[in-house]
Amino acid sequence: MSPGKQASEREAGAPMAAGARLESMRRRVRLSRLVVLSAIAAGPVALCVAVASAPTTVQAATSSKPAAVRNAAVAADPGGYAQLFVSVWLRSSADDATSAQARLAQSMAPDIELPAPDPAAGAQSKPESVTAVRSAQRESGTWSVTVAAQYADGSVRYYAVPVAADPAATSFTVTGAPGVVAGPARTEAPKSSYGVTVPEGDLSSAVGEFLAAYLTGAGEVDRYLAPGVRMSAVSPAPYTTVSVQQVSAVEEAAAGQVPADGTKVRVLVQVEARDSGGRWPLGYELTLKARSGRWEVAALESGTARDGGAR
Repeated sequence: MSPGKQASEREAGAPMAAGARLESMRRRVRLSRLVVLSAIAAGPVALCVAVASAPTTVQAATSSKPAAVRNAAVAADPGGYAQLFVSVWLRSSADDATSAQARLAQSMAPDIELPAPDPAAGAQSKPESVTAVRSAQRESGTWSVTVAAQYADGSVRYYAVPVAADPAATSFTVTGAPGVVAGPARTEAPKSSYGVTVPEGDLSSAVGEFLAAYLTGAGEVDRYLAPGVRMSAVSPAPYTTVSVQQVSAVEEAAAGQVPADGTKVRVLVQVEARDSGGRWPLGYELTLKARSGRWEVAALESGTARDGGAR
């Protein structure tokens, strides 16, 4: 048989095969309906059996293609790259283009001119610290990074730095000179969810003893933890004393006597820590759980208990 005739027969047979499969599916649907209607007449038990045994070939036949898996690619943030560039750029000088700072700045942005600070200004012209505070992606592969430079006199200057990234976001380059811009505006803080004032008592004592052990090494941390929670004290201990200033809670249960076992409350604790260098106001968000008439720490916000302890 010639190849052309074989192809013609395959093309003629394809609609017939598709029609046969469609008719087969229709018969299964009609059979399923008949089984279910018969089961309804027979009673609820038979109906359950019929539904459980009804053919599911129709659904499988209508979805012949596998579901597509979508992976959302997250573009790398060039904030660190811009931060490093501004740091070395502000510490370099066009009058000494061979210095280590100048060479690094030129390698990161070959087409950007170096500054020329007045030699009489000395260290005053160089920032004490440089920090990336905001990154905004403009278009595919281009970013604007805002970097804050803090100086010894307490002043802060903000620089907007244009940065380009390759498609894989594995390499960056500064595409334009930094521009001094206004700093980010301060936003209104949301209302705190810790609206319940917790008086002195069992709960405030429990958190005070726990934080003293956690920050000063005064006792074992484990004795204040709920079963299954693991947490290590800060080491070496940074403070000599810790005193509770205020405790606020989300739940009303935190303000009274120790409630029934298993009751959980979330609290915000303001403490004053002291060391040889002075006193330091600190804040901690804790979750406590009642057990056997006492409060135990079930989680420390941003600490090891939240990551690896009981939920």
